[in-house]
Amino acid sequence: MERLNKPIIMTAQMGPADFAWADSMRRRHFPPERNQIGAHITLFHHLPPQALDEIKSAVVALTGNLSKPEASLSGLIHLGNGVAYRLQAPELLALRMELADRFAGLLVAQDQQTPRLHITVQNKVTSGEARRLFDELSAAFEPRPLAIHGIGLHYYVDGPWRDIGNWPFRGR
Repeated sequence: MERLNKPIIMTAQMGPADFAWADSMRRRHFPPERNQIGAHITLFHHLPPQALDEIKSAVVALTGNLSKPEASLSGLIHLGNGVAYRLQAPELLALRMELADRFAGLLVAQDQQTPRLHITVQNKVTSGEARRLFDELSAAFEPRPLAIHGIGLHYYVDGPWRDIGNWPFRGR
């Protein structure tokens, strides 16, 4: 695996069926010319590439001991110029906060905040387009479980992402 001097993004990996659903929603509603990556749940937006070994070590240790965290879609979020599904996942958020403590000193300002976990299905559209989709999806929304299978690391390559690796939750 080639090491790149590019920011590292950490994501929670959805189960295959939930990823297929979320990615189809993203392909349907995201402007095609701007949709360079698949559906995802971002845990950290910008980790330093120089810390890759430390980051991988932390992810391997946590995923090897933890079982899949429970998660559910609990509603929609109007992003102003887009729409996302809100994710309720207290165990995943606790894991993310533990990693944030471990990575203290490595985090950009955005990653020092407690995140609002979500799956973006539309972005970079007019506020009117976003409002219409928010209203449409909200009218039909019903909360449902969402499978979280692991943690993924990716390089941000000026738009697209390049996978570094994925680690499944293996605890009982």
